Amino acid sequence: MNKIELLKRISPYCVAVLLFVVLSFAYFTPLLEGKRLQQTDGTTFRGMSKEVVDYRNETGEEALWTDALFGGMPAYLISTKYSGNIVHKLDQVLQTFPRPASFIFLYLIGFYVLMLALRVNKWLSIVGAIAFAFSSYQFIIISAGHNSKAIAIAYMPMIIAGVIMAFRGRRIWGSIIFSIGLALNLLAGHPQITYYTLLTLVVFGIVELIYAIKEKTVVEVLKSGLVLIIPALIALGTDASRTMVTLEYGKYSMRGKSELTHNKANQTKGIDRDYATSWSYGVDETFNLFIPNYKGGASAVNIGTDSETYKALKAKGHPQARDFAKMAPLYWGPQPSTSGPVYIGAVIIFLFVLSLFVIDKRYKWWVVAGTVMSITLAWGKHFMPLTDFFLDYIPGYNKFRTVSMILVIAEVLLPIAAFLAVQRLVEGKLSKAEWQKALKWSTIITGGFALLVALMPSISGSFTSQADGQMPGWFIEAIRADRQSALRMDALRTFAFVVLTAGAVWAFMVKKLNASRFYIILGVLILVDLWGVNKRYLNDDQFASAKSVYEPFKKELADNEILKDKDISYRVLNLENPFNDPRTCYFHKAIGGFHGAKMRRYQELIEHGIVPEMRAMIPVLSDVLQKKTQAEKLDSALMKTNVLNMLNMRYIIFNPKAPPVKSVYGNGNAWFVKDVDVVDNADQELAALRMINTKERAVVDQRFKDQIKGFKYDGAASIELTEYRPNYLKYSSNSNWDQLAVLSEIYYPKGWQAYIDGKEVEHFRANYVLRAMMIPAGKHVVEFKFEPSTYHTGNKINLISSVLLLLMIGGAVVWELRRRKYEQA
Repeated sequence: MNKIELLKRISPYCVAVLLFVVLSFAYFTPLLEGKRLQQTDGTTFRGMSKEVVDYRNETGEEALWTDALFGGMPAYLISTKYSGNIVHKLDQVLQTFPRPASFIFLYLIGFYVLMLALRVNKWLSIVGAIAFAFSSYQFIIISAGHNSKAIAIAYMPMIIAGVIMAFRGRRIWGSIIFSIGLALNLLAGHPQITYYTLLTLVVFGIVELIYAIKEKTVVEVLKSGLVLIIPALIALGTDASRTMVTLEYGKYSMRGKSELTHNKANQTKGIDRDYATSWSYGVDETFNLFIPNYKGGASAVNIGTDSETYKALKAKGHPQARDFAKMAPLYWGPQPSTSGPVYIGAVIIFLFVLSLFVIDKRYKWWVVAGTVMSITLAWGKHFMPLTDFFLDYIPGYNKFRTVSMILVIAEVLLPIAAFLAVQRLVEGKLSKAEWQKALKWSTIITGGFALLVALMPSISGSFTSQADGQMPGWFIEAIRADRQSALRMDALRTFAFVVLTAGAVWAFMVKKLNASRFYIILGVLILVDLWGVNKRYLNDDQFASAKSVYEPFKKELADNEILKDKDISYRVLNLENPFNDPRTCYFHKAIGGFHGAKMRRYQELIEHGIVPEMRAMIPVLSDVLQKKTQAEKLDSALMKTNVLNMLNMRYIIFNPKAPPVKSVYGNGNAWFVKDVDVVDNADQELAALRMINTKERAVVDQRFKDQIKGFKYDGAASIELTEYRPNYLKYSSNSNWDQLAVLSEIYYPKGWQAYIDGKEVEHFRANYVLRAMMIPAGKHVVEFKFEPSTYHTGNKINLISSVLLLLMIGGAVVWELRRRKYEQA
C-alpha cells in the first residue's frame, strides 16, 4: 500500500477526529477564554475531598480515610488514587482537552467505534456519533457535575463494540476493544453505569443464543462468549483495588443490608426500596424522549418576560418577578425534581421507529428488548412488580439508587437501531414497497403523535405538580399556561423535525439526494435538534473564572471563629441542610456532609439519634439567638444532646455569617466510661443509646461482650489525642486501673488496626457507630492505623493485569501484521 492509498484509507477517520474536536470546543467556547464550568457536584466534590486532596498534596500519600464528613468514612468513593493501573495513561491521552470538552470528545469517539463495529458506513458513523454524544442527558449530567458517570457512559459503547465484533467473527480485535473499553469504564469509577452495560450485554447474549438455537450455531456463539472471559478478567484486574475495596465497603454502606428490624417491607439486601426509587421516571414522562417539554423539562427554567408567570407576578407587584422567571418551576412530572429530560431526539426516535420495519431482526429484538427493559425499570415505583422483582432477585440491582438512570441503555440502543436503519436504506437492498411502507408508517406514528400533542396538549395531563398546592391560585393558573405553551411549542418543533427527516429520507430514496448530501442533512438536523435543547440546560452562563470554580467556598465569620480553635480534632454541626452540605467539610470536620454512599449505621444514627436531638435543640437555640429566652436553657439543651456529644460536637453553625455557638458538653476525642450496657441486637443498641449519658456509659452489642474484660472506672484517669492524620491517630493514656475507652471515631473493621505501645490489640464497636477498646492500667501510647490489606493487594493485581493487557494488545498487533504479510505473499 503506497502513501496515497494509505492517506485515502485513513482520511475519513482523521476527518472524524478533527470534527469531533471542533464540535467539542464549539459547544463550550468559554473554555477558549480560560473559563471553567461551574458544576453542582463538582463543588460538592471539592468540599468533601478537601482533606484527602490536601493530604495527598502535602505528603504524596493516599489518605484512604477522611474525618471531614459524617464523623469519618473511607475515602475510596470520594478521592482515592490506585497505583498499578496503567490504563489511566490511555485515559489521560483521551482526555487531553479541558473538561467538559473532553467528555464530549469521549462520547463521540466511543460511539464512533461502535458504529464502525456494526459496519456502518464510515461517514454515516460520524453522524451516529453526533446523535449519541448530543443526547440531552449527556449534557445534563455534565452540568450537574456527574463527571465519573459521564466518562463511564462515554466508554460504554466501546465495550458493546468489542462484544459485537467478537460475535461477528472478529474475535481477536473484538476481545481487545472489549477489554480496553471495560478497563476504561471501570477506571471511571461509576459501578452503576458498568452494571447497566452488563444488563445491555446480557440482553444481547440472550437474543444471540435464541437465534443460535434456531440456526443451529450454538457452538459458535458459545465460543464467541467464552473468548471474552479472559479479556474481561484482565480488564477487571486492572481496576481490582477499587473494585475490591468498593465491594468490601459496600456491606457497611447504605448499599448494605440494615440490621434494624423495623420497616422490613421497605428493606432489601441493599438499599431501601423508597431510597432506590425516589427518582422514578413517570410512565407518560417517557414521551419526553421524543418531546423534550412533555412534562415541563426541568424544575428551574428561564421562561422569559413574555411568559404568563412573569406577567402575573408583575401584575401582583412582585419585586423579583424577573429573577423568578429565570428559575420558574416548569417541570410538573412525578420526580422530586429534575435538571432536564432524557431527550434522545425527534430525528433519532423517528429513525428508530423506521428501523423496526427494515433492520435485521437479530438487532431489532435486542434493541427493542433492551429499550423496553430500560424504560420500564426507569418507572421504578410506578411499576413496582417489575422493580420489586429486580430488587429482590437480580444480583446487584439493589445496590443502586436513582432508577431513572437506567435510561442510558435506551440512549445507546435507540441510535444503534436508527443508524442501522439508515445503513439499510443506503445499501439499496430494500424494495420500493418495503421502504415506502416503513417511511409511511414511521412518519404517521411519530409525526401523528407530535401533531396530536400540539393540537391537544391536555392529553399529557393537568399541567400541575405536587408543589403547586403551596402556591396561590393566580400563580398556578399562570404557570399551568406556561407549561401548556411550552409543551405545544416543543410538540410542533418535534413534528417539524419528523417531517424534515422523513423528507430527507424520501429525497434520498427517489435519487433526489446522493448519499453524501443525505448524511450531511441528517447530521445537521440531528445537531440542530439536540444542540438547541441542550443549550436550555447547559450554556455559556454556567461558566466562571477558573479560580472561583476550583476554590468554590469562602470563609465566613463562623468559619474564621471556629478555625481560631487550634485543638487537634473536634466536630462542627452546620444546621443549614447538614446532611447535604459539602461546605462545612471543606473547612472543618463535620458531623454532616454530602455523600450518596455514607455508612449505613451512620445514616441510621442520623435518622434515629441526631435528627431527634436537632429538633429538640433548634427551637431553643433560635430563641436564645433572638434573645427570647435565657442562655441557660441552651446550656441545658446542649447537655442533653448525648448522641451529638459523643460525636465530639464543639461548634454549631446556625448562620455562616454570624458567630458560631460553642458547646462545652462534647465528650472529647476519647473518654473512659463508668459502665457498659450489653444489648442483643441493633434495635436495642440504638434505643439504649438515646437513653444514656454517653459520657458515662456505653452501649455494646453482645457480639463484642467477650472483649469487655473487667474494668474499674478511674475518675483521675486521662486519655488524650496527641496526633492526628486522616489514616493515623495517636493517644496518650494514663490510669490506675484497666479502663474501657470510647473513642469519638467511626468504627470500620476493614482496615483500622489498634496498637498499645506498638503491640496490635483488639478494638470493637460501641454506641452503634464508635470505636471502643480496653486499655490496661498505667501510661500507654495508643495508636490507630488505617492499613486496609484489600487496597494494597488490589494495587498489585492492578499492575499485573495492566501488564497482561499490554501483552494481549501487543500479541494482537503482531498477529495482525503477520496475517497481512501472509495475505500479501
